[in-house]
Amino acid sequence: MQNTILLVEDEKGLLDSLSTELGFENYNVICAADGLSALDQFQKNKEKINLILLDWMLPKLDGLGVLRRIRKESQVPVIMLTARNYIGDKVAGLDGGADDYITKPFEIEELLARIRVAIRRVEKQTFKNDEIYKIENLILNTKTHQVLQNDKKIQLTQREFTLLKTLFEHQNEVMTRDEILDIVWGKDFLGDPNIVDVYIRLLRNKLECPDKKKLIKTIRGVGYSLSNEK
Repeated sequence: MQNTILLVEDEKGLLDSLSTELGFENYNVICAADGLSALDQFQKNKEKINLILLDWMLPKLDGLGVLRRIRKESQVPVIMLTARNYIGDKVAGLDGGADDYITKPFEIEELLARIRVAIRRVEKQTFKNDEIYKIENLILNTKTHQVLQNDKKIQLTQREFTLLKTLFEHQNEVMTRDEILDIVWGKDFLGDPNIVDVYIRLLRNKLECPDKKKLIKTIRGVGYSLSNEK
């Protein structure tokens, strides 16, 4: 089955070259050159889009704005394309719901590999329908795909949900960064391993108040653990 990619890029030369390369790889490509056109194409084709390549700097509506609107109704994989290598931009993109990012200029082989990883991860991702995890006041329900804390629904991205579920499955165990990467991002993930630390920080910000006991603990030199132990 042919996968469909929504390619959003305002630089015409790059848009044309990426569209051609993706076509060679047997992807069906839908193109948009600005943020509003991207949202329009997404609404028209969202049932068949398997992945979005989204440039950060776009006219009319920037990539982060596009991402946030898409995340209100879809968890389709999104890879951000950015010419800026600032950690603040990367954190903002991930916090906004991006699955991955790649900095320009990049090698087409690396981009193609990241696309394959993202699509394959979604195809393999299944959740059991009867599992409910609980620790302290935090509940994760795989049937409803909800996370509750003090009976309040916590909005998580798909990746954040998968990360939290993984920590629940290994509750009170210490998981190394490599173990988390293999499970949550896949063994063939080619990005920065520090993405684990970024997502742990995002989870903590959403789940924990500064004056309360931290449930996700850092084990220095090893990794992380979900535990209610002091």
